[in-house]
Amino acid sequence: MEFIKGYKYANEEDAINAVNLCNAYYGIPTGEPEEVTKDWCSYYLAEYNNPKFWYIVFDESLLPILGEPIEFEVDILFER
Repeated sequence: MEFIKGYKYANEEDAINAVNLCNAYYGIPTGEPEEVTKDWCSYYLAEYNNPKFWYIVFDESLLPILGEPIEFEVDILFER
């Protein structure tokens, strides 16, 4: 289990919408052929939690778009 500071979503569509809001705010993608950055941030699936949820890890650059983050637990399976 790990504590994450970020943004938690009950469904993938909401997580995708949050990423799209960040992309629009920062003007990504620009459409330039040499562009490497496709998204400003990424979302993840907490697949070992019950119920499962999607989340974005906090970064200062997300504050103006997504607001204040929360802290939540993510169950992580470590393979040896």
